[in-house]
Amino acid sequence: MKILGISAGTRNGSNDAMCKEALMGAQEAGAEIEFINLSDLHIEHCTGCVACVNALFSKGKKMCVLKDDFGWLQEKMLDADGIVFAVPIFEKGTPGIFHTIMDRFGPSADCGNLTVATQIAAQTGGTPPDPRWLKDKVVSYMSIGGSDWMTRTQCDCGIQAMTPLWKVIDNEVFSWSLGILEDDEKPARAHQIGVNLANAAKDIANAQYQGEPGLCPHCHSREFYFYPDNTVECCLCGIRGKMVVDGDGYRFEFAPEQLQHAHDTMPGKFIHADDINRNNGHANEFRKTDTFKQKQKKYVEFIQGSKPPRA
Repeated sequence: MKILGISAGTRNGSNDAMCKEALMGAQEAGAEIEFINLSDLHIEHCTGCVACVNALFSKGKKMCVLKDDFGWLQEKMLDADGIVFAVPIFEKGTPGIFHTIMDRFGPSADCGNLTVATQIAAQTGGTPPDPRWLKDKVVSYMSIGGSDWMTRTQCDCGIQAMTPLWKVIDNEVFSWSLGILEDDEKPARAHQIGVNLANAAKDIANAQYQGEPGLCPHCHSREFYFYPDNTVECCLCGIRGKMVVDGDGYRFEFAPEQLQHAHDTMPGKFIHADDINRNNGHANEFRKTDTFKQKQKKYVEFIQGSKPPRA
C-alpha cells in the first residue's frame, strides 16, 4: 500500500508541513509513503487540443502533446493507492497549479471515457488503456488559508477527484493557518487524515467519507446554485432538488433518480459523454459548411492578437 503526498505550497512552508504530517500518520498506519512539492516540477497549461482523448480512443493510450513533468507526476499518481493533497487557498479558491493539474487530467483521465476505450479495444483487438487508470483509489484534501473567509476550495478539490472517480475520504479546510504549527490541534488533525487515508486504502471498496458532512448528502458539497424557479443544484455533483428549512438549518432534498445523473457516478458520466458526442457531431458538420467558413474568416481577419517581442 502506497500513499503519495502532494503539496502545492512553498517549499518547507505550512502546506509541506501539513502534508508531511499526514504522511507520518499514513506511515504509522502501515503505508509506504512518498512526497512531492509541485514547485519542483515544470507543468504547462492544457491547451484544450483534445489530442489526449483522441489518442485514447484510437490507440488506447493517453498521449499529450506537451512535453513536461506531468507524465512523470501521473505515473506517481497511478502507482499510489491513495493521495493526499495540501493546497494553499488563493483568493478563496485553489491555486492555479492545482487547476492546471485538473485541466491536464482532462477527458482522457475520465473513467467513463477510459471504460469506453477499454470496450472499444476489446471489440477491435486494439490496445486497451493502462488498467491502472481504472483502479480504485482514495484521496484526501487539505486546504490551508490565512483567515476565516468562506472558500470554494472544497468544491475545487471535489472536482479534481470527480474526473477519475477517486473516493474522497477527507476534504478539510484549515482557516487561520499562517501560524499553523503553533496550533497543535491542526497538525494532529492532518495526522489523523493520513491515518484515515491509509486505512481506507486497505479496503477501498468499503471506504467511507470521514470528514465533516456537507449539505449535499451525496457528495458533501456546501455550494449550490439557486435557479429562479426555486430548483437548487449542487455545484459539485450536479444533483437537482430543493432546499428545505429544517429547524435552525437547511436540508437538501432530491428525487432518488437524480443519483443516476450525478456527475461523480458512471451513469452520470455516460449521460455527459452522450451530450458531448452529440454536440461534437453537430459542430463538426457545421464546420464543413460555407456559413461557418465565412464567419470564421470574419473573425480571423478582423484583428490579430498582440504578442510580446522575442529575442
